[in-house]
Amino acid sequence: MKLRIKGNSIRIRLSKSEVDYFGSTGYLEEKTEFANSELVYALKINSENEQIIANFEGNTITVSIPENLKKEWVESDKIGIENKLDIGMGKQLFLLIEKDFVCLDNTLEDQSDNYPNPNATC
Repeated sequence: MKLRIKGNSIRIRLSKSEVDYFGSTGYLEEKTEFANSELVYALKINSENEQIIANFEGNTITVSIPENLKKEWVESDKIGIENKLDIGMGKQLFLLIEKDFVCLDNTLEDQSDNYPNPNATC
């Protein structure tokens, strides 16, 4: 699971096996360890909400997805699901969860578990 943060935007990308795991368990978590702490980011099912929401508490970013959106996303060719979450004072937090595609440019990252890039040409 990859996490990208820029300003008021959180983007999470999942490989094929991560999408499958999340689809069956409803929970996925990663950690980035530092010398004196760690950053935890998690994706989970939350049937209390109708939209994607996010919470930051302690050292953990948790993005929650309603069951119906998870099922639709996991079981289809749909690339991503998103929401603009109102956070008060006229501000929004943009949330995007998407399937991770193989990069078209050279990268050293292992992409063997990524989805085929629809922009790739033969």
